[in-house]
Amino acid sequence: MIDLRSHIPEIPDFPRPGILFRDLLPLLADPDVHAEVISRLVAFAAPLRPDVIIGAEARGFLFGPTLARELGCGFAPARKPGKLPSSAWRETYALEYGENVLELAHGALQPGMRVMIHDDLLATGGTAAASVALARQADAEPIGACFVAELRGLDGRARLDGLPVHALVHYEGA
Repeated sequence: MIDLRSHIPEIPDFPRPGILFRDLLPLLADPDVHAEVISRLVAFAAPLRPDVIIGAEARGFLFGPTLARELGCGFAPARKPGKLPSSAWRETYALEYGENVLELAHGALQPGMRVMIHDDLLATGGTAAASVALARQADAEPIGACFVAELRGLDGRARLDGLPVHALVHYEGA
């Protein structure tokens, strides 16, 4: 089993002073490490039988489409405002260091679809909670959420309405 944490450098004071950024991009640089990430996410998600993965822009796009392919399900991107050419559901959310909006195209989900939420990192839970809200606006059923890393000190799980949540790497504190 590959030690994923050893492939995640920590960058202090990014994107602003006081933030310790965990850079997950190196997980993509080595095909064996990338495959390990996907394999572990699939192990969590497969028993929940998702019909679609919602991945939040932009970092949910890194592993989300490959995860969906491995699960044999669809991928629906939750985009930043103004990126979709058609009408969309919209959800505003708070970040660890700001505020943002996600949009999901009408028609990306069908009522009753089983939706797995995916993003690279679970911190405050704002992005993931917004993805859950978008799925519910589409009358789809959120069934779980999976992440590559989690900052446990920020208690993002608490914002996910009791959904099953899985992260591959955990960091205590913020």
